[in-house]
Amino acid sequence: MRLGVLDVGSNTVHLVVVDAHPGARPVPAADHKSVLRLMRYLEPDGGISREGVTAIVDAISAAMEVARREGIDELLPMATSALREARNGAEVLAQIEAATGVALRVLSGEDEGRLTFLAIRRWYGWSSGNILLFDIGGGSLEIAAGSDEYPEVAVSLPLGAGRTTVQFFPADPPTPEQMLELRAHSRQVMRADALPTFEGMPPFQHVVGSSKTIRSLARLAGSSSASASGDERRTLRRADLKDWIPRLGQLPAEARQSLPGITPDRTFQIVAGAIVLHSVMKLYDVEELEVSPWALREGILLRYLDGLEA
Repeated sequence: MRLGVLDVGSNTVHLVVVDAHPGARPVPAADHKSVLRLMRYLEPDGGISREGVTAIVDAISAAMEVARREGIDELLPMATSALREARNGAEVLAQIEAATGVALRVLSGEDEGRLTFLAIRRWYGWSSGNILLFDIGGGSLEIAAGSDEYPEVAVSLPLGAGRTTVQFFPADPPTPEQMLELRAHSRQVMRADALPTFEGMPPFQHVVGSSKTIRSLARLAGSSSASASGDERRTLRRADLKDWIPRLGQLPAEARQSLPGITPDRTFQIVAGAIVLHSVMKLYDVEELEVSPWALREGILLRYLDGLEA
């Protein structure tokens, strides 16, 4: 069957179309992405502006044209932190449904962590043992850990790459002082709201990073190799990431897309994403992480397929 996952995030509206059935690996068929940067449309009271609603509706409408052209059998639409936390989120969701016919399911931060962890577990397999996961989205950072298909612990922190860019980097490029301020803030939040939750867990056999931000940073600063199945495997060392952060910070956004792996939709927020990722790796004493090609969208697909099989 042909399935479409529509992900309305803080940075993009992204439709992925796959051919899939229970027990099989989803095969990509089509892909459509609109750069949104929803954080730009937040008003002082935390609501999404009228212009922001129009931008979301336009992006979803464009994605639905692709979905209809591809002949999908089922659409799995979801929204994450930007709509979840907006003051007028319920009103915006109603406006989106009225204009496009799409009823978005708003995921909680814990849902994001659990579903992304499911995708990571399926990608790496049961033999991978205890896994620690970092996932950096536009609005939030998810950290999850466990040895089963769903994590034993999952937390969501307001440290997404887009959110922290808007909060801490009014200048482009950011100043060294602004970068230091973000580093201190991210560590404070992690120490208070994440580290205690993971105390006493057994050692991790794999530390995995997912999301487009981490994949972009791994293409820039990491290394790659081919697995036995031919899949590309990427890793990212904390020391190499640290070396790149000041260099990224010195470049204006439009110049960053000339770097390997930094796509136009990530240039705006890649510096903040790199600082948050380095901070979480250091606090969890991670020297190197593996980069997963699967993340939240694949988790949504897998849970849907599991439901069909059941």
